[in-house]
Amino acid sequence: MTNATQAQIKTNHIAVHVSDLKKSSDFYEQLLNLTEIEEPFKDGLHAWYDIGGGAALHLIEATDRPGQISKTNHLCFSMVDMDGFISRLKSSGYPFEDWPGEKGKITTRPDGVRQIYIQDPDGYWLEINDDY
Repeated sequence: MTNATQAQIKTNHIAVHVSDLKKSSDFYEQLLNLTEIEEPFKDGLHAWYDIGGGAALHLIEATDRPGQISKTNHLCFSMVDMDGFISRLKSSGYPFEDWPGEKGKITTRPDGVRQIYIQDPDGYWLEINDDY
């Protein structure tokens, strides 16, 4: 029997289908500063990154990537220094937008959390917010 106040599950990893593992690895390492962790498959088609809380991001290279990608389906990362991250995006010319899609703008949710959206090399949406 488990303690009723204890979660019965935890996030282990989130898998993302990518078309070019090197390009996507560079994006997640260089733009988001994620740390690569042990990769169990050792086949050149997978990369794993620590995303905190004991969870990992698992990139899987395959050619049959989905054709339509919705912003509603997104990964979200919270950052301590979101302003510093936005400055890096601006200085490098990397595009970002708010939820409605206005380029270079920030959405502020009703609870005060600020968020922006960027796309990875395969067009997957990532929310970056300051709810750290």
